[in-house]
Amino acid sequence: MTLVVLVRRRKMKIAINDFSWEWQMERSFQTALFLLRPEMVFILGDVFDEGKWSSTKDWEDDVRRFKQIFYHSSNTELVVLIGNHDIGFHHEMTSYKLERFEKIFNMTSAKILTKRGVNFLLVNSVALHGDHCPICQSVEDKLYSFAQQLNCSTQSDATRNHCRDMQTHASTPPIILQHYPLYRTSDAECTGEDAAPLNERYQLFQERYDVLSQDASKKLLWWFQPRLILSGHTHSSCEVFHENRFLEISVPSFSWRNRNNPSFILGTFSTSDFALSKCFLPEESSIIAVYCSSAVVTVLIILVHLRPFQGALHIVNSLLGKKKSL
Repeated sequence: MTLVVLVRRRKMKIAINDFSWEWQMERSFQTALFLLRPEMVFILGDVFDEGKWSSTKDWEDDVRRFKQIFYHSSNTELVVLIGNHDIGFHHEMTSYKLERFEKIFNMTSAKILTKRGVNFLLVNSVALHGDHCPICQSVEDKLYSFAQQLNCSTQSDATRNHCRDMQTHASTPPIILQHYPLYRTSDAECTGEDAAPLNERYQLFQERYDVLSQDASKKLLWWFQPRLILSGHTHSSCEVFHENRFLEISVPSFSWRNRNNPSFILGTFSTSDFALSKCFLPEESSIIAVYCSSAVVTVLIILVHLRPFQGALHIVNSLLGKKKSL
């Protein structure tokens, strides 16, 4: 099974740069669909920059623009996860904002999606604050139930008596997808051309703001024993091995708004293995340079064909010819 994983974030207020950013995302996404033909696409949150403040009218307009940019055929399944800019940080999150998002994207705060024997665990990481707020407690209870179901799914028949009434899933460790990364102190260990800039790489992360808390991270690893974690939020790339065995990949931003060199992850998954490739999009600086160069060449071509300019060139050539004869 082939899928595309990307993280995005765009500014929803109209400005000059917004048109180029949205054009870039639309063309990049449509080109990726045409060339790669993935079965599934995961967007790891922050679909809207101002979803936590949007009025009903603004929300409807943002949704319309989203559907235009990320249009896809019925052959590709698009799965959109929740980010803090969609419903707000924990203290800004409300049932209304959450339900509004879930209704549009047919998503819940915790969900197991099984495709071809591969379990994808989709998590609303904004709700993993650990303070027993109603939304947080509901998500944690659901995740614990999923952990029991997955555990029962991997047990042999001889030990399944207590699992008799539980829903079962494919007997493979899940792949966790969420917006916030698991806890890490900073991006100091991250490398690569799309890692955080050196001046940001050693800045310490704040729990429950930049990354999940240590407690929430340990619970997810302990409950699910995932074979891979895919996250976003930081806008930069990073590969981390938690407890020296659980691989997490932070996927960079998909938009020029956040990076000069956006990218996405192309993954191929089976029940026993997976392969990941990073696909870089055109750099914004390169595109600007091409446009500027094309504009200069176009202006010169036009000037060459204008009669006054031709006369000026004739005079210059005459003067140069006289100087050479001297």
